[in-house]
Amino acid sequence: MNKMLTSAAVIGAGVAAYSYMQKNNIVSKRDMKKIQRKVMKMF
Repeated sequence: MNKMLTSAAVIGAGVAAYSYMQKNNIVSKRDMKKIQRKVMKMF
């Protein structure tokens, strides 16, 4: 249960950072794919 909670928090933080970066166009599309792959590897 605790593990589920922490992973949910990590996903929430990741999604928030992701949408924030998209809004500000800090990261290029290619970097976005790299970040997505890193996130997928974590789970």
